[in-house]
Amino acid sequence: MLIPLIVACALFMENLDSSVLATALPSIAESLGESPLKLNLAITSYLFSLAVFIPVSGWVADRYGARTVFRAAIAVFTIGSLLCGLADSFWTLVAARVLQGIGGAMMVPVGRLVMLRSVPKADLVRAVAWLTVPALVGPVIGPPLGGFLTTYLSWRWIFWINLPIGLLGIVLVTLYIPNIREEKLPPLDWHGFLLTAVGLLGLVFGFETIGRDLLPDTAVAGLLLAGAIGLGLYLWHAKRHPHPLLDLSLLRVPTFRAGIAGGFLFRIGTGAIPFLLPLMFQLGFGMTAFESGMVTFVSAAGALTMKMAAGPILRWLGFRQVLIGNAVLSGLAIAVCGLFRPEWPHALILGVLLFGGFFRSLQFTSINTMTISDIATERMSRATSFTSMMQQLSLSAGVAVGAMVLHATVTLSGGLDAMTAADFMPAFFTVGTAAALSTFIFVRLPADAGAEVSGHRLVAPTNRLSQGTPPTENAGRPAE
Repeated sequence: MLIPLIVACALFMENLDSSVLATALPSIAESLGESPLKLNLAITSYLFSLAVFIPVSGWVADRYGARTVFRAAIAVFTIGSLLCGLADSFWTLVAARVLQGIGGAMMVPVGRLVMLRSVPKADLVRAVAWLTVPALVGPVIGPPLGGFLTTYLSWRWIFWINLPIGLLGIVLVTLYIPNIREEKLPPLDWHGFLLTAVGLLGLVFGFETIGRDLLPDTAVAGLLLAGAIGLGLYLWHAKRHPHPLLDLSLLRVPTFRAGIAGGFLFRIGTGAIPFLLPLMFQLGFGMTAFESGMVTFVSAAGALTMKMAAGPILRWLGFRQVLIGNAVLSGLAIAVCGLFRPEWPHALILGVLLFGGFFRSLQFTSINTMTISDIATERMSRATSFTSMMQQLSLSAGVAVGAMVLHATVTLSGGLDAMTAADFMPAFFTVGTAAALSTFIFVRLPADAGAEVSGHRLVAPTNRLSQGTPPTENAGRPAE
């Protein structure tokens, strides 16, 4: 489990960095002499880099070796963190965030690729459980940590805390990560790269600005339309290119297809939580940023508890039953957050967050593991690029849906000055429903879906060739 731990630490650094910045924006804006609203570009500029470079990460890892690229990505991210902390103007901060984003775009999918190619399938559930923890713990630790560092030290330390983690990661990757690469690699699909860049930039930026009054509605609609056209042109291009950047033939694998579609819906619900919860506790409950961060932190305890339980639960019930039932439980836990009121006992609120953190983490582990359970080793790099791209889109869509519903509710109820905790209820109900609806995708899975990985075999394995899976997907050998 050493390799998954090394990868998890790198992913934790990336997830933590993504969440601490929002808390420190007012202090950074004051220090640089800018408005907090304008400084939001420091967040979105990072997302731009992710949108452009995530799709090409798999090809780069195959071309130059997973260890080489993963180590370089950590180094770029760490240097970007150093420069962010040293920034003395708005544009130098934005440029440093773009550099950070390039490192993060390579670090996350290539880190997953390193883990998937180094861990036998029998240990995959336990390994993936480690990787779900950073995605859940980072956003809940980020706000209180960012508030503490900004209040008692300086906003610059929210970036500089990455330096020792990054240096340690570079050393551990050099010592313990194998430099896996593909010997026969087709040339890079440059046309596909440009089309996905336009498509993802338009969609991610459009999603991020919905409901936040950062751009006129016509500009937001234009961004979303440009993004949709870009991805539509890519789909047309991919059907005609012998080696497209994003391999759409992966969607013929039933478990991969269900993981992508169901995971997209589920992450719409979970992606909105780090945005909605702190706002509700601060604006609806009157908490400080630090106080709200300390309350939301309890969901991390649920995620950590799940880490030990995921393997036994999946062996007992199998992927299909866990994904169906857990989607409903997780969606319900998200929706219940909309009922929180200041007069509720704190113990009850903490209990709901603990419950939700556990089941969301279990769902993430199950989706992420099942999605790649039937993917052959030689196609793993393309699968990780594909899944990372869809995860980024779905999380951005979750924030967009939550912000859009909240904006509409607040507008109808009297404006921002009259906001109460009750105004958040429609947003939580909407994203909770989206997460629960993913169960209708998972219900179509066969009973033995991903059984080789989960260890759960209720029935004889089905012939995946009849489900559209190429023979190479049923290799049944451990990842190298």
